[in-house]
Amino acid sequence: MANVAVVGTQWGDEGKGKVVDLYAENADVIVRFQGGNNAGHTLVVKGEQTILHLIPSGILHDNKTCVIGNGVVVDPLVLLEEIDRLKSRGLLPPNTKLYVSENAHVIMPYHRKVDVAREKKGGGKAIGTTGRGIGPAYEDKVARVGIRICDLLDEKVFREKLNRNVEEKNFYLTGRFHEEPLNAKKIYEEYRAYADKIRPYVADTSVVIHNELKKGKKILFEGAQGCHLDVDHGTYPFVTSSNTAAGNASCGSGVGPSAISKVVGICKAYTTRVGEGPFITELTDEIGERLQQVGREFGSTTGRKRRCGWLDLVLVRQSARVSGIGGIALTKLDVLTGLKKLKICVGYRVDGKEFTESVPASLPLLARCEPVYEEMDGWDEDISTARHIKDLPKNARSYIKKLEQLAGTKLILISVGAGREQTIVLKNPFRDV
Repeated sequence: MANVAVVGTQWGDEGKGKVVDLYAENADVIVRFQGGNNAGHTLVVKGEQTILHLIPSGILHDNKTCVIGNGVVVDPLVLLEEIDRLKSRGLLPPNTKLYVSENAHVIMPYHRKVDVAREKKGGGKAIGTTGRGIGPAYEDKVARVGIRICDLLDEKVFREKLNRNVEEKNFYLTGRFHEEPLNAKKIYEEYRAYADKIRPYVADTSVVIHNELKKGKKILFEGAQGCHLDVDHGTYPFVTSSNTAAGNASCGSGVGPSAISKVVGICKAYTTRVGEGPFITELTDEIGERLQQVGREFGSTTGRKRRCGWLDLVLVRQSARVSGIGGIALTKLDVLTGLKKLKICVGYRVDGKEFTESVPASLPLLARCEPVYEEMDGWDEDISTARHIKDLPKNARSYIKKLEQLAGTKLILISVGAGREQTIVLKNPFRDV
């Protein structure tokens, strides 16, 4: 039985939420395996928009099992508010189960405070984080002082860990950043209230997933952000604090790598980036502004404008290699409608050398790179009603064919609008080879 991992091939915001929502129809279990509420997956169903930050995008389907895996860092308040919003709108299906890993780490108030304080003191060298405390939470996890969900549920363990951490964080906050200290007692009371509400959802999710695998159930692994925000393989240090590549679907959910049979890479028809960091194909002219406006390129978590540019195939090729991508889902093709000429970046040129398969790791070197473009004719026809590849205008089909040739990977899905139905499905990764 096929089990599929879905990852972004760029810097996130590729439209993974819609694709995961579509694929969830064929899956039995949907697992979010990394990141925190710095991610926002936007779904549009019957014209109604839903933004999810922690809960897997398959939650809108009935008779599913949705899992927040051990690789995720969880802000309890955000999770509970998300559950309440879904319930109030009648969007939490009656037969769909939601589980949270007992091994997932908890985002604490001191994580958020440290995150914001560092960005403020960046002196022009800020990373551009969301200020949600994601990075500091992962730091504590690696430093072995983090508080897990299972610790939160144990009053004695939680109090001991909290008191120790607050003492250390206050020393750092007051001494390094001249911030006001945090009150451990207030945090304890607030988070103990969260613990009682979260308790019904907590489980050893590795066992939950393993038992579903033994029954022959189909698993969909949902990543957040994109491959070039991966802490190991992205444009470091302008990255997130977790591994966003497909390999982390195994570690972040507690199943062996053999459980993942296919990887789908989500690729936007152009490129966007939120926050700081290098962006070789960025457009700061009227075309970039048009992409931003027509594509509604605002961060679903922060509301920040996304930087926009031409499609960068160097990014996509590296993502395909690092994550073992076997098929690409192309999103927001409709946003390109009306542009007379389109460009695709096929390489970076610097000092007489050309990079085509990988992004230079050195930021000073990357900053000096110039994009190498291939230019194509655009189209004016409205493609939002296309449901088959033959429904697309000739130049749109040529763009798709060129993308496949340059990426070395077949397209299996094309999104021509935000709605579920505005999709051309070429192959189903759960059924087709």
